[in-house]
Amino acid sequence: MILSASQSFLIFLVIALCTIFTRFLPFIIFGNRDLPLPLQYLGPILPATIMAVLVVYCLKSTAFSAPALWVPQLVSVAVVVLLHLWKRQTMLSIIGGTACYMFLVQVVFA
Repeated sequence: MILSASQSFLIFLVIALCTIFTRFLPFIIFGNRDLPLPLQYLGPILPATIMAVLVVYCLKSTAFSAPALWVPQLVSVAVVVLLHLWKRQTMLSIIGGTACYMFLVQVVFA
């Protein structure tokens, strides 16, 4: 199915409005009030929790039949952990681990 330019524009417009709405919704709901205790609790622990879920998801189907199947994954996990412990920046850890994995898979273990 090929979309016309106006249909594509409307789809992007709806996506943009939904994204903007979800970004501003917390400010609309809470305004200048203090955050509820459950949200204050989730703030500091959520990045580490997301990282743990991503690591488990990435490693759930690891095959140990040949080193080329598991070495890149475990080395990349180590890079993610080291980057996160060093800089404490979630995006840097994710991008660094992904870059390491892609390099190992496409260059070293190709």
